[in-house]
Amino acid sequence: MAIADPMAIVDYISDDNPDAAQALKEDIEAKTSRLRENPRLYRTGRVEGTREMVVRSNYLVVYAEDAHTVTILRVLHAAQQWPQA
Repeated sequence: MAIADPMAIVDYISDDNPDAAQALKEDIEAKTSRLRENPRLYRTGRVEGTREMVVRSNYLVVYAEDAHTVTILRVLHAAQQWPQA
């Protein structure tokens, strides 16, 4: 599901502004690639066992981490609810 989230967001934005969509995609990729080195850098998530990274003011990456891995759970627009019912 997490892989589909950013693609859906980028597709939606690209309908109006392809350059903005590409820039957001690059921001998400750049920030998430650094999670491996410092997964506790970002705030504790609203759902127990998660953390939340703000990519831009309206976009949030929800992830979980343990001693060996970081798992991206969702990429959300700020207007979306997490978890979704």
